[in-house]
Amino acid sequence: MKGKCYIQGMAAISPQHTFEGDSSAQPMVAGSSNMLSCVEPDYRTFIPANSLRRMSRMLKIGLTTALKCMQDSGIAVPGAIVTGTGKGSLQDTERFIKEIRDYEERALNPTPFIQSTYNAVNGLIALQQKCTQYNNTFVHRGFSFENALLDSMLLLHEGAENVLAGAFEEITGEHFYIKSRIGQWKSETVPNNALHEHFSPGTISGEGAAFFLLDAKPSDKSYAAIAGMKTLYKPSPEKPGTALQQFLQQHGLSMPDVDLVLTGSNADSNYDFYYDVLDGMLQLPFKHLCGEYDTASAFALWLGAKMVKEQQVPAQWFPMLQQQPAQLKNVLIYNHFFGEQHTFMLLQSI
Repeated sequence: MKGKCYIQGMAAISPQHTFEGDSSAQPMVAGSSNMLSCVEPDYRTFIPANSLRRMSRMLKIGLTTALKCMQDSGIAVPGAIVTGTGKGSLQDTERFIKEIRDYEERALNPTPFIQSTYNAVNGLIALQQKCTQYNNTFVHRGFSFENALLDSMLLLHEGAENVLAGAFEEITGEHFYIKSRIGQWKSETVPNNALHEHFSPGTISGEGAAFFLLDAKPSDKSYAAIAGMKTLYKPSPEKPGTALQQFLQQHGLSMPDVDLVLTGSNADSNYDFYYDVLDGMLQLPFKHLCGEYDTASAFALWLGAKMVKEQQVPAQWFPMLQQQPAQLKNVLIYNHFFGEQHTFMLLQSI
């Protein structure tokens, strides 16, 4: 996908201190298990107390992140709302299924079912902000956020004033256990701040939400330009290298022109070989900060845009960084989800 769009505002809730204050000055949060959980803010600043009681954790995280993003952009009612999620609210889904069993399909509470639907966050944002425009949620596993972003860029190209695009994901103990049975997580406990010292099958799980207010035109407050995106589905091992060169050539760049690559490398020996195509480029992994989940690329986009805006890499989050890049004009994001869904995103300074 070619054709630039511009990030006018953004917000993220993640396992790091990314929501409030100067996140660049915050130390890395190190977890004690293979399941990273979000550092949650005080929701009462954004959501009335009587509403909070009825909302699930995922709804709180998603709505608060979206509201903070719109607050950051200065736009109260977006021209469209488009999100992506791989699993939606797992907590509500599990609760509803348990009640079906416990109550033998009688006298069920409908609230967990209503809040477990994938578009519950979108609907809540629209109700809260009285937005009656285009509203869509994509549920495409590791391409969920990418398809939401692509749809947002197409809407802007077709004349939408602006678009609120985002992603949200949740991890629960039961889901973590289910995925551990098929080998997605490491068998040994690995702290996230030492993740890349443990190269072995599996990785660590995570969760988070990130939202972006996108516009077709830049402004003085723009964070960065999303210059392009390319996706690959189940490529052969040699395909990403060819696709990367073609992607950069489409934007008038070559590999030496890229100042930094944010990679989805997660110390999983089953799939990390795909990132070998980046040899010779300055690259930093990001999943020791957020863990692995379907829409982790949204966290990478938030992180990359922040770096481009500030022209600096937060060194305390990247102990492997030996020297700050001379500039951050072109930042590439390369992520894949367990070797199936691969994504290239190009960020550029304004």
